[in-house]
Amino acid sequence: MAEAAIVRVRHCGAAIFSRRAPERCPACGRPLSGSALPAAPLRLPSPFRHGHRQPRAFLLRPTAGTFLGGYDGKSDLHVGITNSNGVVYNYDAEGVHRAGTGWEQCISIPLVQPHRFGLLQQWDQLLEEFSAGEAWLPHRYDEHEHNCYTYALAFINSILTAQGKREMSKSEFTEKFVIPQTKRAARYMTLHQELTANDFYIVPLPQQEKQC
Repeated sequence: MAEAAIVRVRHCGAAIFSRRAPERCPACGRPLSGSALPAAPLRLPSPFRHGHRQPRAFLLRPTAGTFLGGYDGKSDLHVGITNSNGVVYNYDAEGVHRAGTGWEQCISIPLVQPHRFGLLQQWDQLLEEFSAGEAWLPHRYDEHEHNCYTYALAFINSILTAQGKREMSKSEFTEKFVIPQTKRAARYMTLHQELTANDFYIVPLPQQEKQC
């Protein structure tokens, strides 16, 4: 099912969010057509991606359900790495899985820059060989110490090492790459939840941004 759009307009010193551009400001009732440029509707880009269309990426999704399908912001998350065809390699108590479905709504972090042609060509082989390692057998799994994140970060670090680069700690990778994306996703989920219950969601703008 297609994700419902979220549209923002600015009027009456507030950001007004809705599913479709309103003809009139819900705060003052005045028509928005012909208003100043800030009142022009802007469709907000979704922070979520179809994971199987994101080659060579780090993916993050709820272990159960979807981000926009009832996720409470506290339940467990699951991560994986895609190959060049969007197959998601992920590790759990049953070992390494190669999923062709189930990751249709994810946070996606690209891992390979387009100019890294050699790595682009070798990615699938490196990921497959890494995943066959004994470290990722089912009995090695531990929910807290040896889990899906351990697997994904270990693969990323194996790539960095092969390139002569410094490995990244879990906290470093999380802070640099994951947290900025999850913060953006959290803001979008708040808007989605508000607009599921109401036609509009109105947020006062900071003083310096207020325009009528």
